[in-house]
Amino acid sequence: MQRQIVHIDLDSFFVSVERLANPKLIGKPVLVGGTSDRGVVASCSYEARAFGIHSAMPMRMARQLCPEAIIVKGDMGQYGKYSDMVTEIIGGEVPLYEKTSIDEFYIDLTGMDKFFGCYKLATEVRQKIMKETNLPISFALSTNKTVSKVGTGEAKPNGQKEIPFGTEKGFLAPLSIRKIPMVGEKTYSLLRSMGVMWIRTLQEMPCELMEGVLGENGGMIWRKANGIDNSAVVPYSERKSISTERTFDKDTIDVKALKGLLIGMTEKLAFQLRSEHKLTACVTVKIRYSDFNTFTMQARIPYTSLDHVLMEKVNELFNKLYQKRMLIRLVGIKFSHLVHGGHQYNLFEENTAQIQLCEAMDKIRSRYGKDAVNRAAGVSFKQHDFNAFNGLKIGAGKI
Repeated sequence: MQRQIVHIDLDSFFVSVERLANPKLIGKPVLVGGTSDRGVVASCSYEARAFGIHSAMPMRMARQLCPEAIIVKGDMGQYGKYSDMVTEIIGGEVPLYEKTSIDEFYIDLTGMDKFFGCYKLATEVRQKIMKETNLPISFALSTNKTVSKVGTGEAKPNGQKEIPFGTEKGFLAPLSIRKIPMVGEKTYSLLRSMGVMWIRTLQEMPCELMEGVLGENGGMIWRKANGIDNSAVVPYSERKSISTERTFDKDTIDVKALKGLLIGMTEKLAFQLRSEHKLTACVTVKIRYSDFNTFTMQARIPYTSLDHVLMEKVNELFNKLYQKRMLIRLVGIKFSHLVHGGHQYNLFEENTAQIQLCEAMDKIRSRYGKDAVNRAAGVSFKQHDFNAFNGLKIGAGKI
C-alpha cells in the first residue's frame, strides 16, 4: 500500500496570531521577537522577508534593512492557545498525526483513499482550520515526510500542493539544495564549494561520494534529495510536565546548600526541556519537612526554557515556601504547561548573552554528557552531606 503523508505548516504563525489581535498589522512588514537592538527576530511577515529579513536575524540588522517594520514583542501564551486549537481540530479529523512543533504537523492518511480521497480530506482539514481559527495554513501531500515538507514550502503562502507517487524525484530536481531538510549553512557552504547548487546535481552523484564527504549524514541527504524517506509519522502525545525531587537520608537546614541543589536540579530540567524542544509556563517548588508535612507553591511565567529565568523563579518560590525553619527531608521542582518550541521561541528574550551561554553549555553536554558542565552554585551542594539520598527522579510524574 502506497503511503499518503501530509505536512501542514501554519504560515508565519506568530505574525498571523498578532494580526488576529491587531488587524492594522495586515499587509505591513511585521517582526516578532526581542524589541531592543540586542534582540533577535523570532518570526517575520512575508512583507518583511521581501527586504531580506529572516528568523534568527539580529533585530538591529532587521531594522536597518526595513526601518518601517513594525516590531512586536510576542506572546507565547496566545501562540500556545492557537496551537492547541489547531491540534484539537486535526486530532478530531484524522486517524494518525504527529506534532513536531508549535506550528507544524505531519498526518498519515495511508489507506484513507479507499474511503475518501486523501487530497480532498487534507483540503477539508485545512479549510476547517482556517474557518475556525482564521489562520493561514499551507500543506502538501506526497508519499513521505521529506517530500511533503519541501512541498509545503513550495505551496506557501497559504496554499496547498500534491506530489503524486512517482513524481517525487522530478519535483525536487530543479530546487535549491537549501530546500532539503538537514542542509544547514555549513553543509550548504560545503556543497556549494563542490559546485553543487541544485538538488538535481545531488541526485546524479553517487551516494558513496556523499557519505565520503559528510559521513552518515551525507547518505541521508542523498536519499532525501532522491525523494526517499521511510520515516514513520509518530503518534502525537503531549507530556504535560517534567519533575525532579531529592530525598535526603539525613534531614538538613543548610539553606545555602539547599539553594545550590535547587540550582543544579533546575539546570538539569531546563536542559531536558531544550533537548526535547519544549518550553514551560508554570514552575512548582515542593518541600517536605522532617515531620513529613509537605508543601508546594507554583507560579505562572512567560514560556521559556532558559536557565536564568527558571532559577530566579525557583529561588523566589523557595524563599516564600520555606517559612517553618525546620529540618527538610525532601525538595522537588516541577515544570508544567509544556508546549513544543525550541530555542527560536526564546528569541523573545532580550538577554542574548544568556541564550548564547545556554547554547554553549548544551553543546558541551550533548558531546560529553549532561554533567560535563554546570554552574558553580549548582554543584556546591556536593561539598555538603547530600551524598546519601534515596534517588534523583526525573520524569513526568506528580510532584
